[in-house]
Amino acid sequence: MVRGVADRAFLPAKGLLEEVGDMMILTGKTIVSALRPPYPYGGEFVQQFLFALRLCWFPLMVSTIAFGYAAPGLQASNFLTLFGANDRLGGFFVLASIREFAPFVTAIVVAGVAGTAITADLGARKIREELDALQVLGVDPVKNLVVPRFLALMIVTGLFDVYAILFGLFGGLVANGVNQQPVGPFFANLLTNASIPDLWGSVLKCTLFGAIIAVVCCYKGMTASGGAAGVGRAVNQAVVIATLGVFAFNYVFTQTLLATHPEILNIK
Repeated sequence: MVRGVADRAFLPAKGLLEEVGDMMILTGKTIVSALRPPYPYGGEFVQQFLFALRLCWFPLMVSTIAFGYAAPGLQASNFLTLFGANDRLGGFFVLASIREFAPFVTAIVVAGVAGTAITADLGARKIREELDALQVLGVDPVKNLVVPRFLALMIVTGLFDVYAILFGLFGGLVANGVNQQPVGPFFANLLTNASIPDLWGSVLKCTLFGAIIAVVCCYKGMTASGGAAGVGRAVNQAVVIATLGVFAFNYVFTQTLLATHPEILNIK
């Protein structure tokens, strides 16, 4: 009985750790395959890049404007108005939008839109045994299928972070106007507090978010089983695991960035 209880308690954790280990192995194989010639994945890379760009730009625009307007915009503006310090809203946007909201919203939109499409595509190929057929023909699925999706999601996610920052700031300007505050103090405080480490840290973090999403979605797609229902389960699991991976990595990255650049902790 004790063994049965232990198995029920630890088997899910064991399965999760095994999956994480397999994803780390896939990450290593992907990086090595991306660097080692030949490079036959150029056309697939361009196709996947444009595919993610076409699917994600509008949901990301709506999401970042809504987040920028509502959360750090109206809520922070209402709070700062109590102290007569609404001109500090720009500095708050450095903390909220540039460092956190823009990368998070970008990662969630990319995982929910492009990531699910990648998992479903590779999962369908796995169910139809196309991946096994490629291996029989001597074609490496990692180099020809995983690497272009990995590179495409990394680059498009990093670019989308800049896009999300701009539209997040636009939402903040709308909230600033709703509270009948001038635009000058908003931008003055924003530029005073924004620094180069904030900007490159945000873009780098978001680019690595794209790498995490790509590895998780490709792995779940390539290990899908059980027919169409199994592909659906793989898509759901990919989104959940990618989101958890993004949250966990964000904690480590943010703590490292703040420890190595303590000057960005000061709000002027």
